[in-house]
Amino acid sequence: MRSNGLARASVRFRPASFAGTFLALLFASIVVTACGLLLQAGVTASLGPVRYAGVPVVVTADQNATVVRGHGEDTERESEPLPDAARVDASLARTIAARPGVAAAVPDLAFPVQAAVPEQAAFRPQAAFPPRAAASLPGRNWSGARITSRLVQGGGPAAGQVVVEAATARAARLRVGDAIALTTPRGTRTYRVAGIAAGGGPGIWFSDAEAAALSGHQGQADAIAVFARSGVGVEQLESQVRAAVGGGAKIYTGAGRGTAEHRDLADARDLLTGLGGSFGGIATMVAVFVVLGTVALAIGQRAREIALLRAVGATPRQIRRMVATEAMIVAPIAGGVGVLPGTALATWWFDQLKHRGALPSGLHLTVGWVPPLCAVGAGLLAALAGGWAAARRPAKARPSQALGEAAVERTRPGIARTILGVGALAGALVVAQVAAGASGDQAAEAALGVVMLFMVAVAFLGPLVAAGASVLLGLPMRTAGAPGRLAAANTRVNARRLASAVTPIVLVVTFAGTLLFTQSTMRHAAAAEARDGVVADQVVSSAGPGIPYDTARRAAAVPGVRAAIGVVRTGVLYHGSDVFSDASAIGVSGDPAALPTVLDLGVVRGEVAALRPGTVALDSMVAAAAHVTVGRPIELRLGDGAKIRATVVATYRRGLGVGQVLLPHETVAGHVSAELDGQILIHDAPGADGGAVRRALSGLAPSLVVTDRRGYAAQIDRDAEVNAWVNNVMVAVLGGFAAIAAANTLVMTVLDRRREVALLRLAGTTRRQVLSMMRWEALLVTTAGLLLGAAILAVTLSPFARGTTGGAPYVPPVTALVMGVAIVAGGLAVTALPARALLRTPPATAAAARE
Repeated sequence: MRSNGLARASVRFRPASFAGTFLALLFASIVVTACGLLLQAGVTASLGPVRYAGVPVVVTADQNATVVRGHGEDTERESEPLPDAARVDASLARTIAARPGVAAAVPDLAFPVQAAVPEQAAFRPQAAFPPRAAASLPGRNWSGARITSRLVQGGGPAAGQVVVEAATARAARLRVGDAIALTTPRGTRTYRVAGIAAGGGPGIWFSDAEAAALSGHQGQADAIAVFARSGVGVEQLESQVRAAVGGGAKIYTGAGRGTAEHRDLADARDLLTGLGGSFGGIATMVAVFVVLGTVALAIGQRAREIALLRAVGATPRQIRRMVATEAMIVAPIAGGVGVLPGTALATWWFDQLKHRGALPSGLHLTVGWVPPLCAVGAGLLAALAGGWAAARRPAKARPSQALGEAAVERTRPGIARTILGVGALAGALVVAQVAAGASGDQAAEAALGVVMLFMVAVAFLGPLVAAGASVLLGLPMRTAGAPGRLAAANTRVNARRLASAVTPIVLVVTFAGTLLFTQSTMRHAAAAEARDGVVADQVVSSAGPGIPYDTARRAAAVPGVRAAIGVVRTGVLYHGSDVFSDASAIGVSGDPAALPTVLDLGVVRGEVAALRPGTVALDSMVAAAAHVTVGRPIELRLGDGAKIRATVVATYRRGLGVGQVLLPHETVAGHVSAELDGQILIHDAPGADGGAVRRALSGLAPSLVVTDRRGYAAQIDRDAEVNAWVNNVMVAVLGGFAAIAAANTLVMTVLDRRREVALLRLAGTTRRQVLSMMRWEALLVTTAGLLLGAAILAVTLSPFARGTTGGAPYVPPVTALVMGVAIVAGGLAVTALPARALLRTPPATAAAARE
């Protein structure tokens, strides 16, 4: 597009007119750049192999549950990540090893081990870990030591023996022949150190048979490391391995070996793509929305200037070229300036996620050129679109009528704008009803869709909404004397200006409120259900990776304990509305008849005491989504993808705080990463000494922590801390951007009233009356924005809450009060400052200058 003299003159001689547009484009670029970099990091996230760096081919199980429907051209594949880690059949190692190009195929297995010294050690108590201290280490099968390690002292382990990694042995002052007490998923026992190995990082190796038994995954392996014979290339080896395993496993070579090794990389990718993609898409739409509104407001404020250009002979094409060229000048500069702060925001966000353990420590943020380019391009397109839409009508006006039309504000939106606004409003109401039938993440996504549609409706129907607000809220203002009457009259006549100021405030309330209050609704419901659902007298948990599976049985034998129920936490997949849905699940051990003494699940139908292998109890909302009732079978995918078919014996209400699916421990055993209980729920015998019971329970295994049910509920809140922090940052980024946009718009609308204020001063209005009028107008604008935003939130959150918790939304009163006070105070502040600046200019000078 060729340069335009009118545009260059406007930007050069009236830079203040473009300050608001520049700020909107700048902050839009910051937000879009940050979200784009996070999305790029999620798409390109990779970690190089460490343990498998010397292994040419790695074989693992598919970590997705897949369903194939239809035949031929109508075939559809649906995949969903598994809640837990799937394992590969260890016998495949023999099949692979039989191939001519394979030198060896080594099953690799890892499981959590805690090392501690028994208080009555039989061998060298000084040469081991300090008493009662526990260090979490990976336990491995001895054949897997070939992958990274070598024996430097002693020999390989036999039954009852272990090999300890050299650095670990030095730290614990262990030598060959010493004894060490190890806690594995199968309990605590003392092992003799058979050898010391170097390389591969901290770890303890057991004999292959013992490692398989201790892990609880007999006949399975985390991965199979395949080594090639001399002269066999990686591609040839991969081909032979693929022929050996068929389609039942995943094969990795090159950089893909890092994916096989780092199981948490997939979760990191999902988190980053979710932040950068889902939230980034919303943030981009908000940014574009803000830029469109700001540019349209800036062009609308220049209606008299455009009309004068038309009156002196400027053609519509010249007007459009002028507006487009102004956007081409301002948008790239503002977008480019925003790239560095956006990169800094993305870097800080990424580092904070790593610090909180949500991302692997070895993952790094890569800064590419695509996100900044998209940010600048989105801002440019939004500026062009907003300028074209705002300048279209004044550019088409006849030269003889242009000044007359510019002097009178239109009171109604156009027909096309009204139709689009009504359509968006109808769509928002329909999607709100859909959200009421959704659950979990689907309900949250639907809620954000409702907000977006409502915001589009407000944008299109803004003048009508503002006119209605000015009539309703202007009535009490008329009792506030001359300033109140002036404010009411101004807002009624200038509905478009009021709409420009109200819309960003609605944006702040709706988006920040949706992100905050969907989170508060879920957390409040989960905490309430956890408090009411867990009725155990004592809750035993672990400061380490978990509690050995036999600890619940031993706890039941402690004097003063009436019942002990072990709880292992996992997840399941089920089919709801023909798609995979995930649900939290718990496996319980012990007497099912004792379940009501430690868990009050709020049973709706059936009996949880009837829980046996082959049966399941479901949260009533999960049962409704899966279309099953008591007595009917349901098909589930366990954490590692194993299919089971179980009969529903009960439905209950408190699944959000306890677990949405209740299964016997025997059903989930072998299908979780480690057969370790998360908690043991204790029911004390009548008259038992609670303190004595707690002391006895804490001595059953290393790192046990015994608390009451209130402590258990607090632990659930701490577990949700990362998700809460992520949502709070999203609120800060999106809500802060919208708040800046609202302040920017309010300042622009006030500064545009120089001529109006000057005429009021010439007519005898005092400075105090003008400032009071401005305050009343700011109060009307912020109140209208708050009320409209609250109405949208009510329509949005109510179906979301019904779909996820079965109850009403929870809005923390303090949060709502702080948000309301901050918006009103901010509106008054950003209105008062430019108003005082206007009043510094003598009225006659201001009126003459405006003319």
